[in-house]
Amino acid sequence: MMYKMITSTFKKITIYFLISGMVVSCQTHSDISGKIEGTTKEGTIIYLIAPPSLRGVGATYHGTVIDSAVVDAEGHFGFRRLPEFEGPKFLEIAMKQTGKAPNYLHTDDPSRSNYMPIIWRPGEPLVISARTNEFQKSFSVEQPSEANRALLDLRDVHQEAYLTHLAGKQWDIEDGSGLLEKEHAISQFQAELIEFADNTPHLIPAMIALRWVSPEHYYERVPEFLVRQCNKWQQQQPGHPWVVELCKISDPAQLPVLVGDVFPNLNLPTMDNDTLAVQNELGSRLTIIDLWASWCAPCRKENREVLVPLWDQYHEQGLQVIAYGLESDAARWRAAVERDGADRWPQASDLQGDDAPFLAQLRIQTIPANFIVDDKGIIVAKNVHGSALVQLVNDYMNIP
Repeated sequence: MMYKMITSTFKKITIYFLISGMVVSCQTHSDISGKIEGTTKEGTIIYLIAPPSLRGVGATYHGTVIDSAVVDAEGHFGFRRLPEFEGPKFLEIAMKQTGKAPNYLHTDDPSRSNYMPIIWRPGEPLVISARTNEFQKSFSVEQPSEANRALLDLRDVHQEAYLTHLAGKQWDIEDGSGLLEKEHAISQFQAELIEFADNTPHLIPAMIALRWVSPEHYYERVPEFLVRQCNKWQQQQPGHPWVVELCKISDPAQLPVLVGDVFPNLNLPTMDNDTLAVQNELGSRLTIIDLWASWCAPCRKENREVLVPLWDQYHEQGLQVIAYGLESDAARWRAAVERDGADRWPQASDLQGDDAPFLAQLRIQTIPANFIVDDKGIIVAKNVHGSALVQLVNDYMNIP
């Protein structure tokens, strides 16, 4: 009787360890696994997300959840239902956010982002680690491939650029200078991501940088970047679906006129009921084509504090300003021009407000905007404001 009891107990223990061994095996036998530190309870969920397109990369609610994993009490997890792919696959690993859908990605502040892009090659284990409260910021990969190393480097560039230029900043957008300062800060933030994309030899990290430049898919201020990226990757990986998608949206015919283009020689109605042809009004050295409005606070401030002093200093040396107003009220327009001292240079408007055909012809929607063109009408710079515009004009006009 005693022997039977011991044997039975031994069998139970054996079965227990066999089952336990199977559990451990399941936890470790996964191509994508890892450990999450800082989990306060069991049940934390990690999702594996596949964006449907380039536009869906880093875009909240766009990706398709292809697998999920529950983080155990010690922080370990492993994906079990990985679909079969041919070749390397771009994915996003995301931590479930309370009250949010599984494919929710926090994109406003990279220091608090709940997801990280990765490249996974089926059959090659990918072991990661991260902290719950700083998921993207703390994300690491054991022995990363070159492409994943580039993604981690991009993550660091993104984090540092945000911290330097945008984190904790507040601007009074009702004040003219505040709005321009905000735009300048965003431009500096974007410039660091753009530099990374222009220099990396890896397609996927370059495309992630492109998406992080503007999660809202707003590239009006940086269309030249899109064109450069299309040209670069069309030569190297022309058949990649993301390259095809990128080149479709970076068709110059659909973008704002680019640096290096000749500014369109358009006929514009002037304040004195005449018309002007842009090319006939160019300065002998440099021309600022300024798009503004009487209701635009930063535009008015730029008139008084930047354009008037530049005109007074350099007009006789070949600087010209041509202004186009998004106006619908002629009297209000004229009053603003006179009050700002902007009657020194030609003023034009179709008096159709936001429906101004000039904006449609230039394929832009946002003001303040400007185009700086040389004596032949070639655009040498765009959307340069404040002290940066003063410096640009000073440098250009003082070239022997």
